[in-house]
Amino acid sequence: MPTNANPIGVRASAPARVLIVEDNALNRLLLHDLLELRGHEVVEAATVDEARRALDAGRLDLLLLDVQIPGGGAEAVIRHARARAEFAETPIVAVTSLAMPGDRERLLGSGFQGYLSKPIDTRTFGAIVEAFLFNKQEGGRRVSRAG
Repeated sequence: MPTNANPIGVRASAPARVLIVEDNALNRLLLHDLLELRGHEVVEAATVDEARRALDAGRLDLLLLDVQIPGGGAEAVIRHARARAEFAETPIVAVTSLAMPGDRERLLGSGFQGYLSKPIDTRTFGAIVEAFLFNKQEGGRRVSRAG
């Protein structure tokens, strides 16, 4: 079977450290497994406080953030991340079931650099994550995509 027949496990970039902030355990497990299949290290948080602790603990390359997270909402996590210099350019992607006209634009205007709607499409998820992590690789050096 050709390697491109199953894009879920194909990774075009170097491994990244990704924070999933999601209160639904099944959604968190799905995102976790999809990211691990691509070789990424996954950090999980189910609340705003857990997300703050994960941010305080160190390097993260991407945040996948449920918009309706308990304990202060997504805005609290975004503020906490952006207050730290090391996360100033880290992509923060909304993962949400909000799919009404204007929701995507509103979220992109509120501090998110990307938008993923639920339910997650496992066929395209990996490529979308890669697009946020890396624009290109030059000499083994990864270049993060900023917005």
